Amino acid sequence: MRVYYDRDADLNLIKSKKVAVIGYGSQGFAHANNLKDSGVKDVVVGLRPGSASAAKAEAAKIKVMDPAECARWADVVMILTPDELQRQLYSEHLVKNLKQGAADRKSTRLNSSH
Repeated sequence: MRVYYDRDADLNLIKSKKVAVIGYGSQGFAHANNLKDSGVKDVVVGLRPGSASAAKAEAAKIKVMDPAECARWADVVMILTPDELQRQLYSEHLVKNLKQGAADRKSTRLNSSH
């Protein structure tokens, strides 16, 4: 087993990307704030209109957008919603709006050489 440490990662690979974190529960909160605190300048959170989490994200000074808008805007999309919601979210709001070559869970798996 190989253990990876901070020194093994090149943060410059993500710092110049526009990153959308879809969802702002425990995972989305942690990832969005970690990215922001690590120097990634363009981080947004994708939430459905009227989400109670929007105020929490905005209080952390993270822009909130509709998930479909996030997919059109972002270079990297992280889907961090509850598992049972991901299929519908992806098929109805994300897949048709992703930029060509944008990284998301599905395209990364399909294009992976691993």
